[in-house]
Amino acid sequence: MTRKTISILGATGSVGSSTLDLVERNPDRFEVVALTAAKNVVSLADAALRTGAKLAVIGDPALLPELNDRLAGSTCRAATGSDALAEAASGEAELVMAAIVGCAGLEPVMAAIEAGRTVALANKESLVTAGELMTTAAETHGATILPVDSEHNAIFQCLAGNHASDISRLVLTASGGPFRSLSRDQMAGASPDQAVAHPNWSMGAKISVDSATMMNKGLELIEAHHLFGLPSGRLDVLIHPQSVIHSMVEFVDGSVLAQLGTPDMRIPIAYALAWPERMETPAEKLDLARIGNLNFEQPDLTRFPALDVARQAMEAGAAAPVVLNAANEVAVAAFLEGRIGFLAIVDTVKEALARMDLPKPQSIADVIDIDRRTRALANDLMSEMAA
Repeated sequence: MTRKTISILGATGSVGSSTLDLVERNPDRFEVVALTAAKNVVSLADAALRTGAKLAVIGDPALLPELNDRLAGSTCRAATGSDALAEAASGEAELVMAAIVGCAGLEPVMAAIEAGRTVALANKESLVTAGELMTTAAETHGATILPVDSEHNAIFQCLAGNHASDISRLVLTASGGPFRSLSRDQMAGASPDQAVAHPNWSMGAKISVDSATMMNKGLELIEAHHLFGLPSGRLDVLIHPQSVIHSMVEFVDGSVLAQLGTPDMRIPIAYALAWPERMETPAEKLDLARIGNLNFEQPDLTRFPALDVARQAMEAGAAAPVVLNAANEVAVAAFLEGRIGFLAIVDTVKEALARMDLPKPQSIADVIDIDRRTRALANDLMSEMAA
């Protein structure tokens, strides 16, 4: 078997670490070319030495000397800066795992796409803020985008062998998060510790809060729109507390296909890594008899308005999804730091969308500029709310 060359962008985060786990379990299938991290220099260096990576890129330039020291005596080259990040994304690797969090991942993802690579996309912001730019570039340069998010990966699996014209609608499932059964008054006093305590998935703090507000599902609607080319009216969300069915596809003949599995990100990651084949994972096998029941309910848009706010931003188009994403990131960070209450997250996003009416970005530079301006506005808005 010929080994597949791979670069992992964001190698020390949750998705990156899970990717490394699978890659290191299958040394006969993968050859690691490059690894990147923002600040976790110790984990980055350790992973580079374990996997024999040729390039290790650290986001913080102040940490480059330490990275050099830790890699001394190895054949791995240490680097920092945007050019090095672009090299990791567009160099010799056939497959690029794009797991950098936030808009910092936009430029390297686009570099990988423009190089015609297969991109396993875990960077939500790429499609939320620059979906049309990314998908157009992929078509132009012959790149392949493979979704890593469990919901979109589930849809991708269900669509295998089917045509877009056969689809009636896509249904993204949501656990409902830790506050699924709480009232608005109860959520108003929620703490960051309560918000990050996801009932099913092990995730980072930011995405856990997004799950608690259900903004994550709104962002995923926007991603699905760009990945699968369907309008808002054919994209639905269904609450499924057990997180066993990861998403469903309804076809024009009335058939519904669903992808099921335990809530372990290594399952969708493995599908993207091995595609168009499959590979074994150490994930726990699904035992439906033990689970017993699968429950479903419609999302409550009164208690969780973020879902409706995100859908409106998707339908508005232009710069609205960029504003949505940036304002949400700033507000979630403020909540985690104890500067605003839980309900103020969505209030901040709504007000930012009301005040920012900008044209559609024509480039990644435009997206980054709108993101920067929105972050400044969101911080001002939160100061106004606190006054």
